[in-house]
Amino acid sequence: MEVYDPDSAPDPEPWLALDEWERLDLVQAAVSDEPHLPNPKLHATFHLIVENQVAMGDETPVAAALERLIGEGLSRHDAVHAVGSVLSSHVYRAMRLGGEALDGGDPNESYWLDLDSLTAEVWRRSR
Repeated sequence: MEVYDPDSAPDPEPWLALDEWERLDLVQAAVSDEPHLPNPKLHATFHLIVENQVAMGDETPVAAALERLIGEGLSRHDAVHAVGSVLSSHVYRAMRLGGEALDGGDPNESYWLDLDSLTAEVWRRSR
């Protein structure tokens, strides 16, 4: 795999076969020209995480959420951003609250629930 295109799903097997840093380099090269990025590396990192979760297939609900958002009219790239926005909220919450928020439960459960309620319309209004 030599190029990442956020509007086309990477083939999961070659994507996951790459070293994490190689994937990040590919993503950074593809999204570096997006306007108004205060932190391009962080932006690319969220792309990377979402793409990794999509590549995991049915192990997470991320691929299904992405497809649903595309079906609601978002471009694939915008759908990655929408999922990334939910992910970033959960990362922020986890960092602020630490283990207190988990109460011994699955740390992904609230993320999955928020992805289920994410719609293209909700994401468009949040921009």
